[in-house]
Amino acid sequence: MSDPLRPRASLRTAVVWEVLQDALDRRVKATGRQALDVLDAGGGSGNFAVPLARLGHHVTVVDPSPNALFALERRAAEAGVADRVRGVQGDAHGLFDVVERGRYDVVLCHGVLEYVDDPAEGLRNAVAALRSEGVLSLLAAGLGGAVLARALAGHFKEARQALEDPDGRWGAGDPVPRRFSADQLTALVEGAGLRVGAVHGVRVFADLVPGVLVDTEPGALEALLKLEEAAAELPAFHSVATQLHVLGETPEATGA
Repeated sequence: MSDPLRPRASLRTAVVWEVLQDALDRRVKATGRQALDVLDAGGGSGNFAVPLARLGHHVTVVDPSPNALFALERRAAEAGVADRVRGVQGDAHGLFDVVERGRYDVVLCHGVLEYVDDPAEGLRNAVAALRSEGVLSLLAAGLGGAVLARALAGHFKEARQALEDPDGRWGAGDPVPRRFSADQLTALVEGAGLRVGAVHGVRVFADLVPGVLVDTEPGALEALLKLEEAAAELPAFHSVATQLHVLGETPEATGA
């Protein structure tokens, strides 16, 4: 499902796609419907939405940026899936001004909680969009990855600032308003009424390895992909991942 023409991009999303693909397959089997209804909250220009539509699913993207939605429309048309992708302008807090509650089999909430005023409320809204048997894919910035990256760049004061700051910010110039630990994200998911199905570290190594090495060394990309996949599920690496991915499922979806 990753774009083979964008190796660095595929490296950064491979783990999420693998987990998401498995969750979609299970939902298809459980519902008996080949085409699921998917909501991509904050889905921007369709990095996930368009590949999902290529699989035959119907995807609604909610994003506050008109420019991103214009790019989404163009990308969907170029991919031949314009009839399966719908973009609407909105945000997590006003989600139900533009979409229906309880309408979706799968909700993606990727790169959203870092930017909303109230992460718990934003996540509750995303969960409220799910059907009684549904799956949430949550992707957010990891605290440990930012600390490690600043330290390896020689910015030790900023690394310590990120480590001690309640929002995980390394300073006034930090472009990310908020970062999370794995425990914080799982607590938010459980607080929204879902069961945590899996937690994965994303971009554990990808952002630390020089691009020239991956792009020029024979076999390096494939080997790094395999390393990322092997480390993703291990809790020891969650604390140093650039992003964290949590799969949440409604109790009905888990058979509980």
